[in-house]
Amino acid sequence: MQTAADAADAAALLAAVPAGRRVALVDPRFVGHVHALRLGLTDPRFPAATVPGALTAQPEARGALLRALHRTTAAVGAGAPVVEPDADPAPEDRTVPGRIAVALEAEGTPVQRPALGSLVAVVPTDPEQQAAAEAGLASVDDEAVRLRNAVKAHDGFFTTYCISPYSRYIARWCARRGLTPNQVTTASLITALIAAGAAATGTRGGYIAAGILLLVSFVLDCADGQLARYSLQYSTMGAWLDATFDRAKEYAYYAGLAIGAVRGGSDDVWALALGAMVLQACRHVVDFSFNEANHDAVANTSPTAALSDKLDSVGWTVWARRMIVLPIGERWAMIAVLTALTTPRIVFYALLVGCSLAACYTTAGRLLRSLTRRADRTDRAARALADLADSGPLAQAVAKVAPGLPGTFTAPAVALLGTLVMIGGALFLPYGSLLTLAAAAVYVLLSGLAVARLLKGPLDWLVPPFFRAAEYVTILVLAARSDVPHAVPAAFGLVSAVAYHHYDTVYRIRGGTGAPPQWLVRTIGGHEGRTALVAVLAAVLTHTSGFTTALTALAVAVALVVLVESIRFWVSSSAPAVHDEGELA
Repeated sequence: MQTAADAADAAALLAAVPAGRRVALVDPRFVGHVHALRLGLTDPRFPAATVPGALTAQPEARGALLRALHRTTAAVGAGAPVVEPDADPAPEDRTVPGRIAVALEAEGTPVQRPALGSLVAVVPTDPEQQAAAEAGLASVDDEAVRLRNAVKAHDGFFTTYCISPYSRYIARWCARRGLTPNQVTTASLITALIAAGAAATGTRGGYIAAGILLLVSFVLDCADGQLARYSLQYSTMGAWLDATFDRAKEYAYYAGLAIGAVRGGSDDVWALALGAMVLQACRHVVDFSFNEANHDAVANTSPTAALSDKLDSVGWTVWARRMIVLPIGERWAMIAVLTALTTPRIVFYALLVGCSLAACYTTAGRLLRSLTRRADRTDRAARALADLADSGPLAQAVAKVAPGLPGTFTAPAVALLGTLVMIGGALFLPYGSLLTLAAAAVYVLLSGLAVARLLKGPLDWLVPPFFRAAEYVTILVLAARSDVPHAVPAAFGLVSAVAYHHYDTVYRIRGGTGAPPQWLVRTIGGHEGRTALVAVLAAVLTHTSGFTTALTALAVAVALVVLVESIRFWVSSSAPAVHDEGELA
């Protein structure tokens, strides 16, 4: 820390700091809580940030900071405003760091202004303001605010009332001992894998231990995000781990239950396990697609959205609506309790029923919002939906030669038709029939037609979910109908690998870095290529063990390609340094 005599001296001191370091300007008269400074000066997610009396810049914003410092000095010396009063984003902050922040924004560098709430951060200019600031410091417990803000503002009922009241203290304990969010995330994964192993024993003691360990894993899962917010330790690796480990834990636990059912009572529930995974993944892609389609839409509020806002003003309806979608906290609590008290089959029945009702509720609401809201969707939204569609070489070839079909609802209607043809063929045609291959060919054709034009229609966000359902359900049905030993577990592995690719695509788009490279999509065939390939394998390797071998080989190949590229991206400098703050249903 160094003290500058004036603005010119500050500029010289800043220029002397090595280029790869963060720098900060703090008014020597600053009065405030330590956590207010921590929020303003240490969050790694933003190139520049400010609170009244303090300003920080990451290495990429340091050049702009120096220019803003010179510009602000010149403006103040000439008695002129830094920007026009009408364009001032923070007219209440008249401190020198605050004026430099305004100049930074005028140049085009975004500046984060964290919400301080009851925390104090001021530069007093007279004794009265000094006394008021000191009184504010004494009346607010800095640590209590920090601990309270470590918990997400909008969590599920179970998480809010049964986990967060004590998991925040676990997060603080970890912070004081130097543990990182990534270490806690990894501990959560390991605990869940041990729970899956306990469930795989097929004994009542194993099931009880599995239920307890699954809840412990969820506590750690909450604590890692709370630790990140408590200590402001956000990282690219943390974003990747946080985004993917929840899915890995849940799917591994499903597999453990399925293995345990076979070992404990010769009850084959692999098809139910895969069905639960398929349903959960399809629910998520509905959420992703709808949110991306409306991410930056310019529109009036729909009556459905207005009704939702009114319901949010009534306390009990907020919790009822959060619980009915069966978010991860409620879902894991249900799985843990039912595992300990019942059988894997009942666990999966409850999952399928509960997730189906939740899917109907959320999808109906999104449909009503889309139909009653006049929205102009952007090219960015259309690109995101096209990336989420995961169209491979076959569908892309059809899209290039096919004219864009006219009609507001044409794209989702064509995608739905293709989905019904593919699933219907797999489900009702004689197993191994060449007609199933014809159904796959029709699916490829309709998949290409569905994405032949920009997806900007009010219901075009349904196209990716239809494609996910077609691929996942086709794999499930063909494996279940094959009557080949271990075909369904192999299909479970294949869907897991493909689902990871789709989640990876979502989190890249959410981070603003775009979808995975096209070479990856082409290499693993796209949704229509993989679906057609599985249909061919089922026809060629009818009722032979070769079908299981082929599914296993395909699963391993997809997993290797996807994981290698995903790891390369998420540990690279281009990955977004953010934690996902949303909670998946």
